Amino acid sequence: MHKTTLPHASRIFPALAALTALLFFSGCASMTITNLTPDKVPANPSQIYTITASFHTDNSNIAPASIKPRIIIDGSSYPMTKSTVGGDIWEFDYQLPTGRTVGSYYFLVDYASKVGQGVGPTIEASSELQTIRIEGRYVLRPEATRAPMGARVSVLGAGFTPQDVVYFETTPTRTVFESPSSLSFFVPAVEAGKNYRLHIGGGGGDLAVGSFRVDAISFDVSPSSLRLRSGEQQALTFTIPNPAPAGGMLIDVTTDAPESIVMPEVMVPAGQTSVTVAIQGGKPGSGSLFFKSSAGESSVPVTVTK
Repeated sequence: MHKTTLPHASRIFPALAALTALLFFSGCASMTITNLTPDKVPANPSQIYTITASFHTDNSNIAPASIKPRIIIDGSSYPMTKSTVGGDIWEFDYQLPTGRTVGSYYFLVDYASKVGQGVGPTIEASSELQTIRIEGRYVLRPEATRAPMGARVSVLGAGFTPQDVVYFETTPTRTVFESPSSLSFFVPAVEAGKNYRLHIGGGGGDLAVGSFRVDAISFDVSPSSLRLRSGEQQALTFTIPNPAPAGGMLIDVTTDAPESIVMPEVMVPAGQTSVTVAIQGGKPGSGSLFFKSSAGESSVPVTVTK
């Protein structure tokens, strides 16, 4: 029977120990790849989009300097750079070709375990396939999340069309198309003191805006009643307690006698506290002007004679 001499054995055992340690540390080494990039991102004029991911490990045996993330996109491999936010965050700026709105990619990362004073062989980990979609129609934010009835509020975004209408739940608002990146609406005369779900509906598809709270507004109307002849005009003044915001304050006034009562839109100009409108008599008859304020629904009776 062949016997190994002690000097030979002393060379074999350290080598086996080193190999065992290498296999142990390689097997225990693990890397978690987390994509931090949204599935949908707003379009921008440069068509450059930052793809960000976290490459994290809890294994202290992984050599930090050995971690080298890459991104594979459109069949090409690009090294990622360490983000200025620090930590385990890495990023890559990708310019999507003109006309493209979708990109597919995945991450690869090379790393190695510490073995003694050096590092072991390179280990490669990969992520699942990811997708980024460029949205040409989206809402960035509303100018405000609460306002009184009649206030004009802007919504910023992209891809807006003249056919778009802002809705409070199912109630349409008077919506103004300002540009493909801006809409504005007047807060409708809905029940005050409540939150409403805002969304934009139109030719480009429905967009969520967010939650909006409607506050009550108080105002005085003078005179408290009108009596005029057909074709005659009389002044009616609406006064609010504070200057109207930018865009003005629209007071929603309706009538149950549209053939007898002819009146223009009631809009308090921005920075002003009152507006006077001319009420004109139409066909003989009687009715009322109705409006909502912090006091609830109010009205001004109107009588038109020959």
